[in-house]
Amino acid sequence: MAYYVLGIVIVALLFDFINGFHDSANSIATIVGTRVLTPLAAVIWAAIFNFLALFYTGTGLAKAIGAGYIDISIVDANVIMASLMGAIIWNIITWWFGIPSSSSHALIGGYAGAAVAKAGWSALLWGPKWIETLSGIILSPASGMMAGFLLMTFVCIAFKNVSYQGSKSFFRIAQLTSSAMLSLAHGGNDAQKTMGIIVALLVATQTSFVGQTGWEQHLYVKDMSVIPIWVELSAYTMISMGTLFGGWRIVHTMGTRITKLRPVGGFCAETGGALVIMFATHFKIPVSTTHTITGAIVGVGATTRLSAVRWGLAGRIVWAWVITIPAALLLAALSYKSLALLVTL
Repeated sequence: MAYYVLGIVIVALLFDFINGFHDSANSIATIVGTRVLTPLAAVIWAAIFNFLALFYTGTGLAKAIGAGYIDISIVDANVIMASLMGAIIWNIITWWFGIPSSSSHALIGGYAGAAVAKAGWSALLWGPKWIETLSGIILSPASGMMAGFLLMTFVCIAFKNVSYQGSKSFFRIAQLTSSAMLSLAHGGNDAQKTMGIIVALLVATQTSFVGQTGWEQHLYVKDMSVIPIWVELSAYTMISMGTLFGGWRIVHTMGTRITKLRPVGGFCAETGGALVIMFATHFKIPVSTTHTITGAIVGVGATTRLSAVRWGLAGRIVWAWVITIPAALLLAALSYKSLALLVTL
């Protein structure tokens, strides 16, 4: 059992890496699209601030993820493994087609799908966390859009008497700050989701590690109230490494195809998106950083003229958001049924 649990922890950290890889566009698309930083410099910048989120965010969201969606009593190693498999497969599919879908919703959908495959629909806890998550599919991009629109409008008024060259120079520098802020928000919200899944696994298998010595003692976790420091460090390290390797297909979609951005627009989109994500993290709400920053980019583009936004592309992205939870749920359910035949716990 110990090696199976350790293997699942490694798969969870692989998911965290893929999350950073898949979602790197959230942090760097605008700063690359405005040519403030080169792609290599941008991913290094984003990865650093993804990791630094460890020192300010806390673990409240991680605890909510582990226990807020399904009945923790039905969780076992196969449920967690299947959850991760469903989320990873969906992430790879959407990465391949360059669709900026939500890794967070893929993980939550996978978690639910594996639980339903084991114990039926009664395994789901229909309560606040599901309401927050499903509402967030609409509210996070809408909030990002509103924040981006309002910030861009304010900046245009505040800088109306400043020369174009002067404002361009200022916002090229300011965008470094806004990009760092967005990366900090991204790391703080998304790394905690993987942390929550790992701790749910360790709590579910705790009887296998009571009184153990050596490396196995570190796999003993009594309940969801404590997140081991090694879980925190591992999660933030892997999401940062994933960001470092980047997801260039999605960068192209978000940085140039939704709307054309200048440094001032990049600053407003990143700042607006970061504020929305930080607000959600503070209240332990798992939102999609992809949804939020995409909405902010659309909001900034709409201040120029509505035709500046490629609404057809934005619409296809929205459809990808809508089907992410059901798709990951189905993939995870199929994965659980397969594992149940292969692995006896």
